[in-house]
Amino acid sequence: MRFLRIGGALIGCAVILSGCSEKKWSAEGTVTGADGKQMILEAPNGTGGWYPVDTVEIGKGGKFEVSGLPAGHPELYRLTFAGESAYFPIDSLETVTISADAASFQRSVRLSGSEAADKMQEVNDLIVKVRKEKGEEAVAFDMDLKRQLAEIILRDPADIVAYYIIFHRVGDTRVFSPTEKSDLRIIGAVANAYTQFRPADPRTALLKDLYLSNRKAVMPSAAADTIVAQEMKFPEIALYDEAGEERRLSEAASKGNVVILCFTSYDAQGATALNVELNKIYSAHKGQGLEIFQVGLDADEFQWKQSAKNLPWITVYNAPKSGAQILSDYNINTLPGIFILNRNGDLVERVEAVNRLESTVSRYL
Repeated sequence: MRFLRIGGALIGCAVILSGCSEKKWSAEGTVTGADGKQMILEAPNGTGGWYPVDTVEIGKGGKFEVSGLPAGHPELYRLTFAGESAYFPIDSLETVTISADAASFQRSVRLSGSEAADKMQEVNDLIVKVRKEKGEEAVAFDMDLKRQLAEIILRDPADIVAYYIIFHRVGDTRVFSPTEKSDLRIIGAVANAYTQFRPADPRTALLKDLYLSNRKAVMPSAAADTIVAQEMKFPEIALYDEAGEERRLSEAASKGNVVILCFTSYDAQGATALNVELNKIYSAHKGQGLEIFQVGLDADEFQWKQSAKNLPWITVYNAPKSGAQILSDYNINTLPGIFILNRNGDLVERVEAVNRLESTVSRYL
């Protein structure tokens, strides 16, 4: 982002509305009950704080629009109205839609329009649900919520929503506290991912500092001079393969291989194409230490066995009547569900698109 210094103040010209012809991102929407009032658009200053870059006029019917030049990396902005802030992500040139109610601006905000905006809204919905059911003070200590948020982080620990979660506060309390060992490991995962995949991102130094400045006190036995991937515990899977032998995910993950954990049903639409892609990846990389641990969710166990016995990787069967817990543990709502475990046995990423699987796996080989 470029800056102008005017009267001793830094002004972010990348987000000032102007008559320039460059392509811009935009945020538009409605703040119900705020006709004729103003919001402040703010950007992060790189040290954990925020600074104002523009005033946003709210028009008739609560409608508003603001735009700016892309920062060159995914960015997080916020709109502040009546002392409350609503955060939204910008990747490049997309349009994000924001709606809210003036009477409860922060809690009523809804985001849409991009993949990152949808994911951030998912995070907000989870937090709001716990706040409503258990109260604001319980949010940062709700283990089920933190498990779900950690799962979202693991989908891509190097994206802007992972950063948003790590620094998110409810009231004055961080949801992930750097003084708690388990939370610091999650922070370390994000710091490690940013260091590896976004070294030039201005948030990378902030994440590394947050992790390293707390690690010595919280995890004194950790190495002192590097960002390392944290030990991520994953729910165990112990199921039987087509030959009747029990196979454990922990055993497959303990051999120094990169493991693709795949939940699928062989009779589902697209299953054949998925296995063709898996076979291509497996054939290309098994010599580099790639393993596949595939969990079958077919309704008919006999038919599953007929298909499974022809596959060259580990295949196990999860009976539909008794296997709901595993699906809950891994938050499997749609098929396929695909995860990556690195050579240290850490559950490091969830792969949302099959066409991104090989490039994702290659990062860990």
